Amino acid sequence: MKGEKVVWEEDIQSTFAEEYQDLLNVVRFIEGFGLLFVECSPPQGTEIIEKIRQDIPQERVEVLRLDKTTYNFYSLVKDLPNLAEIDVLFVTGLEYSLYQYEEEMKERGLDNNEIISISRRGVPPVLINLNQQRERFRDDFDICFVFLLPRFALDYLIKRAPDFFDWRSGLFLFPMNEEYLRQESLDVCAKELNDYREFTWQECKYVWFRIKSLLDDERLPAEQKASLLVRKAFFDIKLKQNEEAISACDEALTIQANSYEIWNNKDIAPKELERYEQVLAADEKALEIKPYYYEAWRSKGDALRNLKRYEQGLAAIEKALEIKPDYHYAWHNKGAVMLDLERYEQALAAYEKALEIKPDYYYAWRSKGIALGKLERYEQALAAYEKALEIKPDFHEAWTNKGIALRNLERYEEALAAYEKALEIKPDYHTWFFKRITLEKLERYEEAVAASEKALEIKPDYYSAWLFRGIALEKLERYEQAVAAYEKALEIKPDYHYAWNHKGDALRKLERYEQAIAAYEKALEIKPDYHYAWENKGIALRKLERYEQSIAAYEKALEIKPDSHYAWYGKGNIFLRLKLYQQAIVAYEKSLEIKPDSTNSIINLGLVKYEMGKIDEAIKNWEAAIKINNQDLEPQLAIGVALYKKGEISAGLTMAEKALKLDKNWGNLQRLKKELWGDKLLADAEKLLENPQIKTLLSQIVEE
Repeated sequence: MKGEKVVWEEDIQSTFAEEYQDLLNVVRFIEGFGLLFVECSPPQGTEIIEKIRQDIPQERVEVLRLDKTTYNFYSLVKDLPNLAEIDVLFVTGLEYSLYQYEEEMKERGLDNNEIISISRRGVPPVLINLNQQRERFRDDFDICFVFLLPRFALDYLIKRAPDFFDWRSGLFLFPMNEEYLRQESLDVCAKELNDYREFTWQECKYVWFRIKSLLDDERLPAEQKASLLVRKAFFDIKLKQNEEAISACDEALTIQANSYEIWNNKDIAPKELERYEQVLAADEKALEIKPYYYEAWRSKGDALRNLKRYEQGLAAIEKALEIKPDYHYAWHNKGAVMLDLERYEQALAAYEKALEIKPDYYYAWRSKGIALGKLERYEQALAAYEKALEIKPDFHEAWTNKGIALRNLERYEEALAAYEKALEIKPDYHTWFFKRITLEKLERYEEAVAASEKALEIKPDYYSAWLFRGIALEKLERYEQAVAAYEKALEIKPDYHYAWNHKGDALRKLERYEQAIAAYEKALEIKPDYHYAWENKGIALRKLERYEQSIAAYEKALEIKPDSHYAWYGKGNIFLRLKLYQQAIVAYEKSLEIKPDSTNSIINLGLVKYEMGKIDEAIKNWEAAIKINNQDLEPQLAIGVALYKKGEISAGLTMAEKALKLDKNWGNLQRLKKELWGDKLLADAEKLLENPQIKTLLSQIVEE
């Protein structure tokens, strides 16, 4: 490199003109490759670029603006048009790449110390790229690179990438103009925080950078500094920097301890961190200073709601609305409390009031949809979600909720399309979870397992996803893996009664009945009125031939839920096994009174009738079951056996063959016994299965 000159910082601050003259001299002096760092404000950067163009007209000066994260800076430069003609390249916006790296590390769940220690002492990818490629920069580019940076970004380079920073040809520090400092501070502070609520991530980051640059200047008046710190805290929260937000509010309070606005904003970061007692304390301090501060009343109500103190939360929100009746955020919060209290009509009314005040409030449209869904008004819920998406097409939560509404309407393929759209916008574990439910509805169990795994990649401690992964594995008859999934859910949430119940189901299917009963009892220890666990315990006890205990379990389920058709069916099965046929009939008929299309009860009612010698009545029961579900093979085989017994040999064989061709396992007498076929029906089935025509069929199926 020709004529390299290193300019060191002076202990005293130079004027703009003096610093610019030094920069101009170095740019003129460098021939070919050079690397300069300039600390300045954005307006100063614009001025510097224009002055260099005017003062060195013979040099080709270009600007590379980095307005988003950059990973491969070398390639970005290499692909510039007219690269060979560029002499001086100003680079702005490098700070986006520095701080986006921090965001990505936080999304991976790392804390600040881990972020610093990872990836070459916390060096963002763009700096790794610059370090790795620096000889190539020197050899391939005859360009003087001038990086324009705010002070905090320059500090970042010095602390986190000293090797790269020491490779510089010069460093220039431009003092911020006092008028610019004053005007910029006033401009940022002139906006209310609500004005920033709908900002995109990129817009938030831009304002955050502006505020950081201003706060670095020691000439900032104390009052303006406090106001800027409040706004920095707001954007810290938007950018998921919650601890930094708390620190900013604490610093602001050392300047203005009695500012209700600062106390109110101090509640936001703890809210994001789910520290609701801290939120409540901050809100109460704000209200102590300004009792009629409606925003603090709303925030207090929200904190109380999150602490499950719903009635107190509702009272606080009502106070906010008493002060400001057209406060749409408070109406929305009122709706949320009403949802928690399961007062769905009142929740709906609150959301509609919010929308009356602010018709384009897309969050309220989504929440209205949720309330309508709770009321099972799914078409209207769908319309509400579509309205939210009309206002904000990239509202991924609304896409997810739209998928749920479509699933409830049994429009499963459309539901999947909605989930895909949500995942395209933001890969979210909740969306993967709901997609899994819809895939299971479509009996696409392998895909359902994969969706659960996607949810768990994002949130490994999502116990509900472990539960439903197990359920999908059960559907695939992979019971050992299902047990492992349920155990993982229970490792995360030991009092998760749903997981204990499903673990019992998987163990029962593995014929580990004692362990299954222990799992059901654990579920019932947690939730004694969980009738499903009582019913399932009844099944396991029947399998162990502990019939009296089994009946007691079913009766306990019916005590909790008298209209449980499944418990009545279970009782009928015990009576059938004990050959108490009249009692079995009563139980099955009670089940059918509750659920007339229960094919299991209809089929087993036929099994009872057959054992009582009422073959024609049994056939009628089985024919009724086939009308409901013509894919059910058990009643088809049973009719075949009955016809064969009646001497209708040809018709009986035809019916039996039809069932056995589809599933030869129905030709196993042990299987039939497990299905509660009685002695008479089993004996007649054995005769049919010994028929040469059936034996030939079964042997052919085995060979195939």
